[in-house]
Amino acid sequence: MTDYELMVKQLLSLSEGVDWDVTILSNAAALLWDSLKDINWAGFYLARGGRLELGPFQGKPACTTIEFGKGVCGTAVAEDRTQLVKNVHEFPGHIACDSASNSEIVVPIHAGSAEQIAGGINADRPICGVLDIDSPLLGRFTEEDKTGLEAFVHTLESILTEKE
Repeated sequence: MTDYELMVKQLLSLSEGVDWDVTILSNAAALLWDSLKDINWAGFYLARGGRLELGPFQGKPACTTIEFGKGVCGTAVAEDRTQLVKNVHEFPGHIACDSASNSEIVVPIHAGSAEQIAGGINADRPICGVLDIDSPLLGRFTEEDKTGLEAFVHTLESILTEKE
């Protein structure tokens, strides 16, 4: 079982005094890679020019651009909600960046003011990227993972907002 509370504490510690998004996201990807079992990719896609562009990650080389509404990542943006996919081969329009991936979870990341983030308000906060994690195992991600990774992203949103 993954200790998501510890991961959040580690993310806060790794980000203390850091003022560059790339450094924060790079360490966040490394922390996820090191903490989660049975994954083959963990990282970020960042919203840029109406699409997602590859950001810091751990794992094999990845797709560099994903259109909003396409694949699991683009669907997370279009629907503005976490996508927990037990079998990516059954997901309509799945983009196979790595043929070894069989399950995936994608969590939208929102920009916004500290007050909006503290209130959990998503409607008025644009999506600035997504957290994407893949696994070679079918059904790897659970509701517990969803809750834990959403808390991880919520903390990340607060860190990125604080330093602005």
